[in-house]
Amino acid sequence: MPRFDGLLPHPPPSGRPPIAGLATLGGMYRVALTAFPGIRPFDVSVITEVWGIAREARGVPPFELGRAAAEPGPVPMPGGFSLTPDRGLDWLEEADLVVVPGVADPAVPVAEPVLDALRRAHAAGTPVASLCAGAFVLARAGLLDGRRAVTHWYLAERLQEAYPAVRVEPDALFIEDGGVWTSAGTAAGIDLCLHLVRTAHGAETAAAIARAMVTAPFRTGGQAQFIERPTPAADRDADALAAVRERALNRLHEPLTVSDLAGWAGMSPRTFARHFTATTGTTPIRWLLEQRLAAAQKLLERTDLAIPEVARRTGFGSEVTMRQHFAARLAVSPRDYRAAFSAKPAPA
Repeated sequence: MPRFDGLLPHPPPSGRPPIAGLATLGGMYRVALTAFPGIRPFDVSVITEVWGIAREARGVPPFELGRAAAEPGPVPMPGGFSLTPDRGLDWLEEADLVVVPGVADPAVPVAEPVLDALRRAHAAGTPVASLCAGAFVLARAGLLDGRRAVTHWYLAERLQEAYPAVRVEPDALFIEDGGVWTSAGTAAGIDLCLHLVRTAHGAETAAAIARAMVTAPFRTGGQAQFIERPTPAADRDADALAAVRERALNRLHEPLTVSDLAGWAGMSPRTFARHFTATTGTTPIRWLLEQRLAAAQKLLERTDLAIPEVARRTGFGSEVTMRQHFAARLAVSPRDYRAAFSAKPAPA
């Protein structure tokens, strides 16, 4: 049977096919939560909140979340919690995405059937993702050998020492390499799960889930894991920068520069850039680009505006420039993105 980007091409409920050429997760509806003793309740809750809650009334597709384990019966978790699986490990090969929660103790062995199931799923072309210290499980299964990966900053050095074949990135929030996704600690797991939804089903779907979770809809994977904790003086700077970001979001259609933003904050461009990065974990230019892309995605999903008009309203200036950024960031053209994610027909 043919595959699309490593996935079985299950059609979405609307009948629209996945994006041809989108090197992400088109057609991701069946999700396997890999359960084994020692997984963290927080990560299990995040996975369940993103893919296990019915939100069709809010425009979210009907996902099928299966909790797969080697044996029937409760799976013990730290803190007196337990998880009752509803699938066997063969579900990992049936799913469109496999997610491994973080583990409380990376040193605790994982049963070989679990590792074998992860290897088989990956060999079949199914994307595999881990949250936090779940990266240790993927590394133990050999899925991170020669690949870039990330885990909680506190565990990054330990992961590198234990698995020298892994190219550990200590700072990123989440990383993809060869169909294997890893994320940093705790809240970064939310970021990765929402990113996976966004790349498979569009910005509006991810935003709907984020609103229900009362969380930020979007932090990019390259953003720093943690930022400098503000002193009282830096608190004032952070407040000023928040006002600048809000003003910029209302004026994305304008050709904004770092000098423009710095002027609004009453700082020199160099000082502004330094404080902005310390406060947000990303640079002003990268932040502006991500906001423009997010705004363009929403317009492509929500409206039937012509592509050049979408580019103008989101500050890209021209369709060519917007197309270049879509290709670099999303590996798809604006027109193909609209064809996959818009409920409205594309204009002639």
